[in-house]
Amino acid sequence: MYTIRQFLCPSSLEEAYQALTAARNNTVLGGCMWLRLGRRAIGTAIDLSALGLDRITDTGDTIEIGAMVSLRQLETSELLYQQYGTLFRDAVSGIVGTQFRNTATVGGSVFGRFGFSDVLTALLALPAQVKLYHRGTVSIEEFAAMPYEKDILECIILPKQAYAASYQHMRFQATDFPVLTCAVSCQDGVYRVSVGARPQKACLAYSGQTPDAKAITDSLNFSSNMRASADYRRKICPVLIRRALEEVQSCK
Repeated sequence: MYTIRQFLCPSSLEEAYQALTAARNNTVLGGCMWLRLGRRAIGTAIDLSALGLDRITDTGDTIEIGAMVSLRQLETSELLYQQYGTLFRDAVSGIVGTQFRNTATVGGSVFGRFGFSDVLTALLALPAQVKLYHRGTVSIEEFAAMPYEKDILECIILPKQAYAASYQHMRFQATDFPVLTCAVSCQDGVYRVSVGARPQKACLAYSGQTPDAKAITDSLNFSSNMRASADYRRKICPVLIRRALEEVQSCK
């Protein structure tokens, strides 16, 4: 459970950023689906819902996914399906349930960089960029590796190009947290392979023309937690990568 002393619905990103950085315990609200599970005293809760960040926009050369876009919007977007196939549908369809996905946001899923984030794994398989209000625009892989700092995620920027892509995950039960996640994309013969829930946060594990599942697995570190051991994750990782590669190659 969390408590809030003040609530702010800013009319601009500058107002939101100034409020965020005014005190250590001021916090941006996303869908609050993970925030509500913890115990936290929030000074000022900053609601971004009035800033128009809840849209998936075709800009011509790119596709922009606003920070307040829900996971359900990712799942049902025809624009994303046309460019990246079932990548995003497959990535989010196993997350809890439809009611949850209607509320959880892309910004909360990505900015939190949770180890179990299916969304981050999917995005890392594409040459995506993250637009931050203060820092500016950085690649998704650079953002994933950055230390946490106070900033506001505005949107995710994706290239508007057709990608063959696949998302694979291992869950012991439907809607459970993943034991391991993997995403692969290919465009013009260049593959990108991302792996998440190791249980560390997802990373871009490979980018190049000749992906080898075993070599990619050998380059990664795995750890144990209540869901699976490091050894188990290491054994299933090449299986998920091979499945994703086979699906991508069948779509080319």
